[in-house]
Amino acid sequence: MIKKLFFLLTLLISNLAIADIYKFVDTNGRIHYTDEPRNPLYKRIIKTSPYRLKMISESRFRNREGNTYPTLFHSFSDIFSNRSVNKSKFSNLIANAAYRNGVEERLVHAVIQTESAYNSSAVSPAGAVGLMQLMPGTAKRYGVLNRTDPVQNVDGGTRYLKDLLGMFNYNLRLAVAAYNAGENAVIRHNNSIPPYPETQNYVRQVLALYHHSL
Repeated sequence: MIKKLFFLLTLLISNLAIADIYKFVDTNGRIHYTDEPRNPLYKRIIKTSPYRLKMISESRFRNREGNTYPTLFHSFSDIFSNRSVNKSKFSNLIANAAYRNGVEERLVHAVIQTESAYNSSAVSPAGAVGLMQLMPGTAKRYGVLNRTDPVQNVDGGTRYLKDLLGMFNYNLRLAVAAYNAGENAVIRHNNSIPPYPETQNYVRQVLALYHHSL
């Protein structure tokens, strides 16, 4: 974990003009981070303004031995802790949407954590927006007028998840794969997980989070 955080700090320090951090989970479950994604498998998990980074990099903290170091490591941990803060912030909203639509709350959490890490303003390179990363077509289908509104976003995403579960006879793997790649992609591949690395990794990560919450 320490190595990952130091790597992330290096990315943030290296170029204040490019502050976004992207994450990718490979087929072996290894997590990769970068500020310059070179393929669409990476998803943005942190969007930080250059001004915020400047403020962080100029502050300092003191360790137990009394030595002084830049506080970016500590502050970056704080950035990651925002995920926990946001998870708590949106927990009631998620619980209500899950209950209304008859979807397991922990499944909705697993999808949201994978999609946006609970960042309600997250925007993917493909144009997906919000906590559940709704594309324009999906938002329109479920009457979501403002994809950045957490209430509308989670309600629309949860309803879509419910429909996918029903469409694939409550096969969790196929429903999750369809949420990522689209139902037509799953159907085209004879009701199986499409052979796309992104989708396969996505299913693996969502199900791991889902089962971990048992």
